[in-house]
Amino acid sequence: MENEVVEWDADNMLEVELRDDEAFLQIAETLERIGIANFRDKKLWQSCHILHKRNKFYIVHFKEMFALDGRPSTITVEDIARRNRVATLLSEWGLVKLIGDVPVETGPDRVKVFVLKHGEKHLWNLISKYTIGGHH
Repeated sequence: MENEVVEWDADNMLEVELRDDEAFLQIAETLERIGIANFRDKKLWQSCHILHKRNKFYIVHFKEMFALDGRPSTITVEDIARRNRVATLLSEWGLVKLIGDVPVETGPDRVKVFVLKHGEKHLWNLISKYTIGGHH
């Protein structure tokens, strides 16, 4: 079920409202520290990004960014669940307000993500599979 590919389009993106004008950079930095971890090698692969498009903000999985760029991307149920989990954490921390409901079938408790403490950031290799405004 987790590896089941979803039919995705831009209407499926998860819209959020920022706490204030200063929140964007804080959210972007926080997202660099949330993802899939390899504890042995101290590597963390960033799962999600914040996207500002047409005066709206979205929390998007990196595979959604590939799809938006028109690049090949296979987005799974687990990818969407991970994105929803990350967005829910940001909401719980008071950084964003979720617009609409996060679907229950891909709700926050379905997958686990690792959150690296800010103070430990220098000890890890933070890896992004997508670079906004760049090519990967």
